[in-house]
Parts: sequence; structure tokens; C-alpha cells
Amino acid sequence: MPLHLGPFVRWRSGLVLTWICLFSSGFTFTGGEHAATVTHPLPAAFSDLLPHFLVEPDDVYIVKNKPVTLTCRSTPATQIYFKCNGEWVHQDQHLIERDVDPATGLPVMQVKIDISRQQVEKIFGLEDYWCQCVAWSTTGTQKSQKAYVRIAYLRKNFEEEPLGKEVALDQEVLLRCHPPEGVPLAEVEWQRNEELIDPKTDPNFFITVDHNLIIKQTRLADTGNYTCVAKNIVARRKSSSATVIVYVDGGWSEWSKWSPCGADCTMWRSRECTQPTPSTGGKECQGLDLQSLNCTSEQCPQTASGAEDVALYVGIMAVALCLTLLLIVLVLVYRRKKEGLDADVADSSILTTGFQPMGIKPNKPGVWAPRRAARSKNSHLLTIQPDLTTTTTSYQGTLRSRREVTGKFSVSNGPLLEPLPNGSHTLHNGKLPSDPNDFMNRLSSQTYFKTLPRDTVNTSYGTFNFLGGRLTLPNTGISLLIPPEAIPRGKIYEIYLTIQKKEDMRLPLAGCQTLLSPVVSCGPPGVMLTRPVILSMDHCFDACLENWAIRLKKQSYEGTWEDVLQLGEEVVSEPYYCQLEAETCRVFTEQLGRFALVGESLSMAAAKRLKLLLFAPAYCSTLEYNIRIYCMDDTQDLLKEVMQMERQLGGRLIDEPHVLLFKDSYHNLRLSIHDMPQAHWRSKLLAGYQEIPFYHIWSGSQRTLHCTFTLERQSLSTCDLTCTLCVWQVEGEGQSITLDFNISKDIRPLDSDFLLMDNCTPALAGPSAFQIPYLIRQKICSSLDTPCPNGADWRLLAQRLKLDRHMSFFASKASPTSVILDLWETQHFHSGNLNQLAAVMAEIGKQEAMIFLVSDGEC
Repeated sequence: MPLHLGPFVRWRSGLVLTWICLFSSGFTFTGGEHAATVTHPLPAAFSDLLPHFLVEPDDVYIVKNKPVTLTCRSTPATQIYFKCNGEWVHQDQHLIERDVDPATGLPVMQVKIDISRQQVEKIFGLEDYWCQCVAWSTTGTQKSQKAYVRIAYLRKNFEEEPLGKEVALDQEVLLRCHPPEGVPLAEVEWQRNEELIDPKTDPNFFITVDHNLIIKQTRLADTGNYTCVAKNIVARRKSSSATVIVYVDGGWSEWSKWSPCGADCTMWRSRECTQPTPSTGGKECQGLDLQSLNCTSEQCPQTASGAEDVALYVGIMAVALCLTLLLIVLVLVYRRKKEGLDADVADSSILTTGFQPMGIKPNKPGVWAPRRAARSKNSHLLTIQPDLTTTTTSYQGTLRSRREVTGKFSVSNGPLLEPLPNGSHTLHNGKLPSDPNDFMNRLSSQTYFKTLPRDTVNTSYGTFNFLGGRLTLPNTGISLLIPPEAIPRGKIYEIYLTIQKKEDMRLPLAGCQTLLSPVVSCGPPGVMLTRPVILSMDHCFDACLENWAIRLKKQSYEGTWEDVLQLGEEVVSEPYYCQLEAETCRVFTEQLGRFALVGESLSMAAAKRLKLLLFAPAYCSTLEYNIRIYCMDDTQDLLKEVMQMERQLGGRLIDEPHVLLFKDSYHNLRLSIHDMPQAHWRSKLLAGYQEIPFYHIWSGSQRTLHCTFTLERQSLSTCDLTCTLCVWQVEGEGQSITLDFNISKDIRPLDSDFLLMDNCTPALAGPSAFQIPYLIRQKICSSLDTPCPNGADWRLLAQRLKLDRHMSFFASKASPTSVILDLWETQHFHSGNLNQLAAVMAEIGKQEAMIFLVSDGEC
């Protein structure tokens, strides 16, 4: 290999510069007009050593127009040169120094070269500029590592700047920042009011790996102007400031004591909006600040006497007499007009109104249904002979007539209320059709329901009386069972059930608290119930109460959230009780309202269940192909929401959902992609993995967290994709998902087939809402409610149905058996087996309950 030899050599022992030509023993080098042999070969003891590098060139950046210097140092070496981008650097550009290692006596050579901006710009954009050092000895050659020379810069404009926000006290805030493009990559820091934020000194701040700032729990002192600062060796850039305002909603202090009874027989009390006082734009307290109450006759002072009292009383009695006579006349006219019908349902045969023993047919199960078994087909049903002599019961009342609306919750037995020619109504087994938009508008017009969403898709409602019924939000795991006799006789309620999007609610979470269930509303609040209803909803924690403090929260009329129950510490005298199952929570409540489960971890072993969903485009016509991985709470309502959202985006589920336990260890969730065929596919992700911060997941406030992996295929003809996706919590559990499919000829089932399609009717009223016929239920209750010395009563029923953990709760009710059957109805609505219940009754030995089996055909 021809080399240009004979550079200037600067001896360390002096400043004498001389021309020399270096040659390796046994080798001849030519360099244009120069040729020579080595005059000072290496000592014989070191003649068999290869050179090794004491200093290798490092990557450097050119700042503005200042050249950079690369240095290389080797021993034992007879000569050393640089080559850049595959070409040898001319000898005149080398600065060489020679020395001898005093410890070994080996010769040491050092060489330096300067690289200018103009040299790099000649190939800028084609490939990276690199240089490498090559050293020779009498034995052979060695190459150093490559040193890359890049032109440093930092653009002026941020790719994403933080935006100002107004947030409530104690809430989490996320400020996003994507720094300007630069070489080397910019470092990011955050400032508040021009002062540096240091998460080490203030742990309430957290800066994510993608440079976003998280305020974990806002304080009033966190109000200010936040700036994202990006810097590298070239420049320092500042984003525009984002103003964060932390506001405080007002809260009531306690009511004052009642005032003395006044002359008008009224006493008063007041309260102030000072706990806390609203500030920085917070809401004023909702409700009255002054209340009045009529005093009793003993407390009311006498303000009149003598003749004035007599005249006053005589006048009052005269007016009362006139009003009474007028009311009697109106009642007589009204009763004659309505042909003497009574205002209430008096005929108890309404219980068998149009009753026919019926079996509920199973829904067709989906391809993937791990959590809800399909309803088993019952060959027999619990029944008694129905009373076929009575088909309908007419009654007169104040029920307003309804217009027929087609296509709204139709059932085979007809509407709940159907006008008769004489103006009375007929009660059937079914429910009342009504316009959902009209219903939601009427509810939203009331003060308490201002926050009720007008989303009729995620809302069910119906009209119910003492026969009870059921409301269901299909494919969400949310339902409301209204047992028979829960609504007082003579009352008819319009009841709704809806799911609140978490973004719509300000559910305050403090410390390590996390939202473990959907926020569910049922109402209207304030209606009188004589028995508890059962609200069922999914939860997403490991159901190990040793690791958790789980509280049921309810929103008050004033809008604040209150703890009404702590799971595992239920008190039977309270109006709330909870049955906790592996994935479902069933709440007994005598008051309707807005509920949610909130948990606080007691140890780092506490874990939430995350559902991992993988989506990709159903059709792709470009080289880029995106795979989206959702990491969300494992509840059916979120699964339904993501499915609906992806259907609008044109995505499809490309693998079965996976479950991951996410522990309270403060470690983030990481996602990476591996094992792609490099000849056909490449990932456009610059880093080795993506990361979701711990607090984004643990809080539960962000419903559809996901990461996107953008892949690029080499040509449009490449359709086969194989890869492995890894999702794991740092120092925790993980999932490895292997994909192998054709992106253009995917014949796997569509995403809807992976769901258990719950096609049940959203609202059922009367006997059709229950598996156990009403009269049979009454027989069972009357037979088992009475305690037996041998224990063959409701206690044995609870034991056989594996509900004996709640004995004290059942015993506190007037009819323990009815509460047990209510719970059985909620647990087995989709998969109930009446034969199993009949077998339990046979084991108990209660033949006087008049229960026998008949086939479906006989029914």
C-alpha cells in the first residue's frame, strides 16, 4: 500500500525538526518521489509486538466555524496515520510527536489532525463524516475506533410547547415539551417563574424521559409561569411560558345552631362558604347558606290575645271550611268521571299479570370471552302453576299517558303502560318506552344533574314500580338490580344508570390513592327505597384487601366526594354494603347517587390489573405501519370505549388482550419491539424502548393510555410481519407478545368478535327482569326466613351458595332470604342455572316451599 512518508517530526528532547523516512523492517514503502528503509528498527525483544492504542479518537462536534482536533497515541509503533471516510489524510496535515515509554522502553507515537467545517460539509447529508487511526509496527497494523465528526446546531422552534392550564387543588398536572431538533440532542430543564425546578429537592415534581413535567399534586404555591428550556453545546432556547393556575373550590363550614323561635313561628340557621374559601377562580359553594324551619306550638311565642285572637281564628276556620267543601265537590266529580276506579293498584293478582313461566335464552358467546360465561341452557325451570284467570289489571291513577315511540326498548310483552279506551292503564311484564333524549334533557335541567352526561349511548333508563327490574349498560359490566318491593307500592319511578367519563369528573385523589372502578351514576338521588338495590361494576385491583385500603366514595349534593364505606370494615347498620369478587364489586345501597371505588396501597405488593390491547390498521397502503399498544385499567367499560374508538380510526385488534399486574413500586412501564426481519422491516423508534410514567398509570385518571410503534417496510410488496413486543414494569412483571401475520391478508376475527357480545336488553321491568318467578320467590322467602333449630333456613341457603361471609348483613334485614336471592340474581343473570338453585333447596329439605321441576316444553 503506497503511503506518503516523511512528515515533520518534533522530538520531545528538543525542537529540532528534520526530515526522516520511516520504514518497517522487511518492508518497502513508496510515497511519490520518496523511498527509503528503516534506519532504527525496534529492539529484538519487542519485534513481535503489535501496536496498541493508548489514546483513540473520540466523537466531536464542530461548533460554528471552529475546527476540531482528533488525537491518536500508540505503542510500539513505527508510524501512525489517519484515514477519513476511507481516504488517507495527506502527510502534511499530520502533527506527529515521538517519545519513549520510560517503564518499558517502547517507542510511543502521537499524531493529531484538524478537521474544518468545510471538510465535513462536503459530504454533509450523504453520510456521517468519520476518521480512523492506523498504526504500524514491525509485526503488523492495528486500527482504532471510528470517531464521528458532526456539525452541532440547535434549531429555534420547539416541536411542542407547554400550554397553560387551570386545575383544582391536589390534582395532577402534565405539561408537555418537545425540544427543538439539534445535534447533539438537547438537554431539557424546567423553570417556574424563571427559577430552576429540581425534582430532587422537591419530589412533587417529576420530569419524564420524554421531557414532560408532571406536578403530582398541585399546591397553591404551584401557581406560576412554567418554561421549558432546551440547551446543547451550541445554544440555549426557551419555550413560551405556560401559566398554571391552581384554584380552590369553595366548601361549607358546619351549620350554625338554630336561632330562637321568632314571632313568625320560624327559626333560622346559616353557614358560610369558608371551608375552604373559593380562590383563584374556584367555584362558589353550591346550595343554600340560610335555612328556615317552622317552630312547634310550644316554642312559638304568643303575639295576639283577646278579641284579636278570636277574630283571627274565626277567619281562618271560615277559609278552611270553604276550601274543604270545594275539595269534596272536586273529588266527587272526578270519581264519577273516572267511573269510581281507585287511584291505587288494589288487586294483588297484578303479581301474575300476564305471567307465563319463561326461560331466558343464551346469548351467542364471542370468540374471546374470558370473563363472562355464556348463559347455560336450562332444561328445567323453577315454577308454579300460574293464575291464567287474570291477564290484566285496570287501575286509575295520576300516571301521565305516554306517546308510542318505535324502536325504543321493545319487548314481546308490550310496553309497561298502555292507554286503555277509558283512560286507565294496563300493566304488563315489560318496560316503558320513552324518548331517551327527552329523558336526558329533563334530568339535566334539574340542578343536581347539571353534570349528568347527555350520552344516551352509555345510559340506560326505565320506569319501575314495586315489581322491580334491572338496568344494564351492555358490554361494560355495569348493572343495577331493583329487587321486588324496593320501590314502595303506589310509587312509580323513572330510574337511570350511566357511566361518567373520568375526564368529566373532578374526583380528588391524594397520596398513593388510585381510581379502581368506573364512576357510575344511578338516580335520581333522594328517591325513597324500602330495600337496598344492588349496583354491580368492575374493579381493576388484585382483590387482596391485606395490601389495600379500599373505600367506596359517593358524591354529595354539594358536589364533594365522601367516604361512605371501607371494604372489609362494613357496618350492617349503615345504608351501604359491599360484596367483593375477583373482578366485580356489588354495592348494596339504599340511596341512589354517583359512586366510585378508590384504593390506597398499604404495601408495594399492592397491584392493579392492566389490560394490554394491540391494534394496527385494518388496511395499509403506505410503507409505514403503526402498532398501537393500549395500557389501561382492566374494566369492561374501558375495553368497550377503546374498541369503539379504534373502530372509528380504522384499526383492528391484532392479538388477544393480555393482563399485566402493575405494582405500587414507583417504577415506570416500558415497551419495546424486537426480532423483526431486518431485511424487510425496520423500527423508526430512535431509543431502545418507550416508557409510560408510573403516575400516569397509577392514578387511573387517564383512560386510554397508549404507545405507538412506527414500523417501515422496504417495499409495498412486503406484507409478512413477525416481531416480539415486550411490555414490562421496571423491576416488575412483564409480558412478551409474539406476532406473526400478513398485514394485507389477515383472516383473523374482527375486533368485535373478541368481545363477549352482551345483547341483553338495557332495561327490563317486572318479572321478565328476574330468573326466579315472583310467586316462587315469595314461597322461598316465607319458608326460609323463619329460623329453624336444625339450621335448615336462610343460613344454610347462604352457606350452600357460598355467601356465608355476609351472615351478619343478611341477619340485619327483615327478610334475609330475599337479600340472598337478590345477590344470586345479580351474580347469575348471564349464567344462572335454576336447576342448581332447585338442588340446593332440595338439600335444605324445604318441601313446603312447593317447588318442583318442569321442562321447557311443559312451560
